[in-house]
Amino acid sequence: MATKKVTEEIHHHHDGAEMSKYDEALSKYNTKIEDKDVKEAIKKIIVEKVHENDNIDVKKFLMGSVELTSLHTTDSEESILAMTEKVNEFDNTYPDLPHVATICVYPCFAKIVSESLEVDGVEIACVSGSFPSSQALIEVKVAETALALKDGATEIDIVMPVGKFLSGDYEGTADEISELKEVCGEHKMKVILETGCLKTAENIKKASIIAMYAGADYIKTSTGKLEPAATPEAAYVMCQAIKEYYKKTGIQVGFKPAGGLNTVMDALIYYTIVKEVLGEKWLTNKLFRLGTSRLANLLLSEVTGEETKFF
Repeated sequence: MATKKVTEEIHHHHDGAEMSKYDEALSKYNTKIEDKDVKEAIKKIIVEKVHENDNIDVKKFLMGSVELTSLHTTDSEESILAMTEKVNEFDNTYPDLPHVATICVYPCFAKIVSESLEVDGVEIACVSGSFPSSQALIEVKVAETALALKDGATEIDIVMPVGKFLSGDYEGTADEISELKEVCGEHKMKVILETGCLKTAENIKKASIIAMYAGADYIKTSTGKLEPAATPEAAYVMCQAIKEYYKKTGIQVGFKPAGGLNTVMDALIYYTIVKEVLGEKWLTNKLFRLGTSRLANLLLSEVTGEETKFF
């Protein structure tokens, strides 16, 4: 597990001043990054690289990376069942196309999805730990996560305690993430950074590193409940962090942009960022996911060549 590496990576600091292990971990990474440099890099990628990925094969791949998501106050057993049935039906209607990677719901719907999902290889992700604010007692977060897994969730998406992080409590931030990863065990856990609240590239880089050291299997941009949600700039910084972390630890952490993915072009931009920064090794639906409710129909329409409202 990722946390094992922490102890190997972080040695005691003997310069008189005692550094926390997380400050020490951060000191091994380049976190002094300028927002304007990130903007320039993104502009270059969009102008020079995106067009070469604008093809049917990439769009098919992206369909297989979609986390079909419903996280509404109005969700009901009926609406979630209907969404799950669509995923079942898709397999029969479009046998030659990749099915979505995941169905993502609130924990109270894990059971209905797990009982009605018939397609092999589709994960059931639950947002947990008092999504989207992450403002709850750790005992509540632990209980919610354990119950989601008991009811059939195969992946868990939690929100980093953003308030703790912004007030400089890196240890408290990491401890919560680690504790929830312990509950998840072998199940994959995604940590949502809520990059729109972090504001700067430097904060996003630090939050990415802390989340990975604390046991994140994926880092995810946003809850989709706050603006701005995913941005190419945030994605670029997160992918840089994943790359550096991989070089230091040999651990491949996945990436998931979510929130505000409204067009096929948005998806192509994120795909291109992953390809350019992390390389082909990350271009699998195990390591690259797209959290969205809109995108599945848009991708399907482009792949089939006619406007399709399947999902």
